[in-house]
Amino acid sequence: METLNIAEILSYLPHRYPMLLVDRVIEVGPGERIRAIKNVTMNEPFFQGHFPGHPVMPGVLVIEAMAQVSAILAYRSTGVRPDSNSVILFAAIDNARFRQPVYPGDQLVIESVGVKMVRGVGKFRAKAHVDDALVAEAELMAALRRL
Repeated sequence: METLNIAEILSYLPHRYPMLLVDRVIEVGPGERIRAIKNVTMNEPFFQGHFPGHPVMPGVLVIEAMAQVSAILAYRSTGVRPDSNSVILFAAIDNARFRQPVYPGDQLVIESVGVKMVRGVGKFRAKAHVDDALVAEAELMAALRRL
């Protein structure tokens, strides 16, 4: 298993602040699974309005973090390197469940397992934990698209 630092993550994802939601990949096995970290801080721009006095990370951004981690796994699994002529896009989100809120100061540990990859379309089973608590899970599909 391999790790990826932020420079390597940036080489796989087109996202930049404030939409980059992966800080470190702590384990990746191409075609198998990936584990990554998102450190949630009070400095995140969405906390200004979600919700004043009771900051909670929006569930849609937890799903986005899981999708970004899955995209890295998709690139690693297909052997395709990202370039200016391609991007991996969401194709579907199924069976999404939010179990607990995510707060500033939490460390989101995201795991995604590749279920199937066929002709540039991948299906992934992703989960997000804070400490030992499952906070979200979903089945995600992603598709490699040439621009």
